[in-house]
Amino acid sequence: MEKIKMTTPLVEMDGDEMTRIIWQMIKDDLLSPFVELYCEYYDLGLPERDKTADQVTYDAAIAIKKYGVGVKCATITPNQQRMGEYNLHEMWKSPNGTIRAVLDGTVFRAPILVDNIKPVVRNWTKPITIARHAYGDIYKGTEYRVPEKGRAELVFTAEDGRETFRETIYDFECPGVLQGQYNKDSSIRSFANACFQYALDTKQDLWFATKDTISKKYDHTFKDLFAEIFEESYRAKFEAAGIEYFYTLIDDAVARVVRSEGGFIWACKNYDGDVMSDMVSTAFGSLAMMTSVLVSPDGCYEYEAAHGTVTRHYYKHLKGEETSTNAMATIFAWSGALRRRGELDGNTALAAFADKLEQASLQTINEGTMTKDLAGLWEGSTPKVVNTGDFIKEIRTRLEKLL
Repeated sequence: MEKIKMTTPLVEMDGDEMTRIIWQMIKDDLLSPFVELYCEYYDLGLPERDKTADQVTYDAAIAIKKYGVGVKCATITPNQQRMGEYNLHEMWKSPNGTIRAVLDGTVFRAPILVDNIKPVVRNWTKPITIARHAYGDIYKGTEYRVPEKGRAELVFTAEDGRETFRETIYDFECPGVLQGQYNKDSSIRSFANACFQYALDTKQDLWFATKDTISKKYDHTFKDLFAEIFEESYRAKFEAAGIEYFYTLIDDAVARVVRSEGGFIWACKNYDGDVMSDMVSTAFGSLAMMTSVLVSPDGCYEYEAAHGTVTRHYYKHLKGEETSTNAMATIFAWSGALRRRGELDGNTALAAFADKLEQASLQTINEGTMTKDLAGLWEGSTPKVVNTGDFIKEIRTRLEKLL
């Protein structure tokens, strides 16, 4: 067949360790034979980030803002051990955090469902997408270990020096602990817009939950801003699309989610999203079967796998040992980005190719061929366990038939 052409660049961000190797395998076997890839390439591997003082990460984020769609390989966020291993000049920040900050984006994570891996919650028959507001709250909190008796106060001083608020938090009669956290309207508004827009793009209901009955200022601000933005900009669009926006308390939301069949977006504040995304991914089966999409309020999309760089398999690979690493989430990162690029450009052939790539990938597993991590979760007949390269080749065989 003639290769499908692309008219606008896709921002491609390479990564680290085992996922970097899988990244190239996917391009060589599943993409380049069928699509004339048009990518603006950025190497976000740790050596290049160190070499450029992390400028390459900022450049990639700006490119996503320019072209609207990016696809990213998993990357290392270095700790002290990595500092020595890679002889780094600095303990560079998380690339995901940097890109998220530049795009002012919200992360949406959803499971990839296959036939014979059943969710722990048996009535979940459709994916549940977690939208996490990855800004502020306890992650940027200020903490203090109170050593003695004393008064803790919350004080706000205006820019001109006026003290406009002072209230006692607690009169400590013994040692304790203290924490201050914050958020801001602009970030909450960006979060809300990204959630409403993604719900429209994917035609899914949107649920949002906080604890506004207890947190009457902090959480209530989230509730009020979501309601205001929905009424002003999205109610008519949701009604036209036949989807719903639903708000409830976080504890009620948990009960409703467990009883539901899935098939909606669950928007959460930062800490709630951190916890619930792990709960949902584990309950559906595997973090290796989770997609992750970063969406900015102005409609830029960045796709990646939800998992890390699979370090343990990489060290085995370096020793020449065979690995059976699950490539599904990385494949779906590419298919999601290509589909979005196709939709934005009116390139129906590219969007259709993305659909068929996902179909071939799911068909491979549903017919019983999979990597080792999925075999332990498989119900029914004994699966055929293959290594990473053979898994991708099995997908290619099916993809060629579909095309």
